[in-house]
Parts: sequence; C-alpha cells; structure tokens
Amino acid sequence: MNTEANSTAAAATDDPNSEPAIAALESALAAAQSEAQANRDGQLRALAELENVRKRAQRDIENAHRFALERFAAELLPVRDSLELALQSGSADAPGLLAGVDATLKLLGKAFEKGAISRLDPAGASFDPALHEAVLAQPSAEVPEGTVLQVLQSGYQLNGRLLRPARVIVSRAPEGGAAT
Repeated sequence: MNTEANSTAAAATDDPNSEPAIAALESALAAAQSEAQANRDGQLRALAELENVRKRAQRDIENAHRFALERFAAELLPVRDSLELALQSGSADAPGLLAGVDATLKLLGKAFEKGAISRLDPAGASFDPALHEAVLAQPSAEVPEGTVLQVLQSGYQLNGRLLRPARVIVSRAPEGGAAT
C-alpha cells in the first residue's frame, strides 16, 4: 500500500490542476510578467536616452555652425573700430581717402550682417551687465540712475551670443539728490 500511496501522491503533484501546481504556475507567471515589465521599462529608458543623445548632438552641430565665425568675427571688431575712428577723425584734405574708408566700412557692415553679427547700441537704455561694461559712472539729474549716457565702444553679438560688451558711461544719482 505504501507504494500505491506514493504513486497517488506523485500523481497528485504531477496533476496540473492541483492547487500546488496552479500556485507554482501563477507564481512563475507573475515573476515572468514582472521581469518582462522591467525589461520593457529598461528598453523605454534606453530609447529615451538615445533620443536625448541624438537631439544633443544635433544641437551641438547647429551651434557649431552658428558660432563657427565667433573667433574670426572677434578679430574683425578692432578693424571696424579703426575704420570708424578713421572716418570720424578724417580731414577734408583727403576726400578720396575718406570715401574709401567709408566704402570699406560699408562692405564690412554688409559682411557682418550676412554673418549675423549685430551691433549693440545701448545709448539711452538701462545698463545691462550681461551686455555692457561700465567704465565710468557720471552723476546726472536728467536721466534715471543706471541709464547709459554714452557709448565709448560698441558691443557686438553673433547670433544672439555676446562677442564683445559695449563699453559705456552710466548715470548715477547726483551728490545733492536723487535722479528723476
């Protein structure tokens, strides 16, 4: 009888409809589903990271194209300054020379425009330390404190990025009272 009981017990555990077998299968299914979900989550994270890397690389390439001229443009700024100074301080004795300087300055201005290099002209605007460099604070009762009174050297931007800050004289409150 012992052998018969053992064979019946073995048959009961081999029976796929028995409660222990169903519980074991349900447990295995739950573990497999959990693992599948974890793998799916990992796959989605990897795809998202890959997309972020692709977008970052594209943005870096675009920035490299937009700002490739930055160093060259910065080297041209003193040339423009010199041409403007020559035009301002030129004498009437050499009208041909002044006309040549003016024509060269216009050509350089067109090249700057094509290269997306823009001049900052902050005269009369509020002082912005991100775009301007204050070299002097001058008392003034006519304008509010922190207003750009005079531009000593123009500033420039390349595609919105600062190449050189404008060097300016900024107003401050007069010694005897506050500005209006």
